[in-house]
Amino acid sequence: MLNDPLFLVVVFAALAVLAILAVGIGGFARGGEFNRRHANRLMRWRIAAQAVAVALIVVFVLLRRGG
Repeated sequence: MLNDPLFLVVVFAALAVLAILAVGIGGFARGGEFNRRHANRLMRWRIAAQAVAVALIVVFVLLRRGG
């Protein structure tokens, strides 16, 4: 599976979602000016990245299940 480029794209997309989520949670936990300025933007980025990741996972499953 590690030789499959589509699988690597899916893994990268999932890691991007995880990174955005971690920055958002870290900013929320710390609070302050960073959270006030960037919380909504990070939430929108996470939702968009998550939608892309889910779409890529669906495409991967449909293409690789033999159909």
